[in-house]
Amino acid sequence: MKNISGKRLGISAIVSGLGLILLISGCALFEDEQTAKGRKLYHHYCMHCHGENGRQNEGFNWSSMSDPRPRDLSDKAAMSTFSDEEIFSAVSREMRDTSKEEVLNDENYFAVSTMPTFKYTLSEKEIWGVIGYVRTLHGMSLTYDLEARQKELQGVLQEAEQALEAEKPVLEAAELKLEEAEEARSDDDDETILPEEEALEEVQAKFDGIQDIYDQAKAAVDNFSKRPKMNQVSRPDLAISEEELPRLEEVGKQLYQNKYGCNGCHSINEQGGLVGPALDRAGFRLNDTWVYRWIRYPQGMKKHTRMPNLGINDQDARAVTAYLETLRAPKPDQPIAAPE
Repeated sequence: MKNISGKRLGISAIVSGLGLILLISGCALFEDEQTAKGRKLYHHYCMHCHGENGRQNEGFNWSSMSDPRPRDLSDKAAMSTFSDEEIFSAVSREMRDTSKEEVLNDENYFAVSTMPTFKYTLSEKEIWGVIGYVRTLHGMSLTYDLEARQKELQGVLQEAEQALEAEKPVLEAAELKLEEAEEARSDDDDETILPEEEALEEVQAKFDGIQDIYDQAKAAVDNFSKRPKMNQVSRPDLAISEEELPRLEEVGKQLYQNKYGCNGCHSINEQGGLVGPALDRAGFRLNDTWVYRWIRYPQGMKKHTRMPNLGINDQDARAVTAYLETLRAPKPDQPIAAPE
């Protein structure tokens, strides 16, 4: 009897221990593979602002950010009002200037500059994984059909490929007709535009349009499961006239604050985020070519950096680089603390 009682006590202790583990882990043991990957990505890219459990003032960077601060991802009443697609649209979007009225008034745009886009950093599937994990923070689950999405993208690519293959013989035939017409043309008619030239231009324009559709469909299929990649950014020529420089610096400041939300992660004069290094003395400490290349393609400079690729074009990168060159605060009495 004593042995049986002891076994029962031992089993009860094991069950209770497992229950405690599950409670502490937030049922992570029952996550599917996609959500588990989303949790890891969330912890790397999102937790410093949104917090480990999605609660406000939980992430170390939350209190340093400007309003509107990150929303409470654990609030089911609020988060249940957003569809999976709407959350995806916020996480994967083109960055726009939030100082413009048309951007602020666009109901279909998430107009908070300090929330970065991950469109150019993560694959579409990875972003859906993050959203799936975010859903668990307020007791819901992802309902978006990823398998159907992948099939849809593959179907569009297949149709574009078939259209492209069908148009190739038409283009080749038009090129052959023009070649034959040019051979038959007399020397006196060299300046005359042949009907075959005009016909080829129309066929070429149609072919180029189909090629563009195919290229976009191919990129969409690739980006569904693979992270977007850029070619290594080449060394830029950042020379600019003294007359143009003040205007470019002002544009860069505007972009820094209102379009790309750099102040969400970086601080100037102790105002701004704590994720990245303080930029008070960027004009002294940083090489402008290095800054430009980092802004254009962070992962090309440091593969696992937390800084996402924001899709900044050449013109904007030049302006932000020019603005950062103006930041030349006096050397502090105490060393600037490293970001957490």
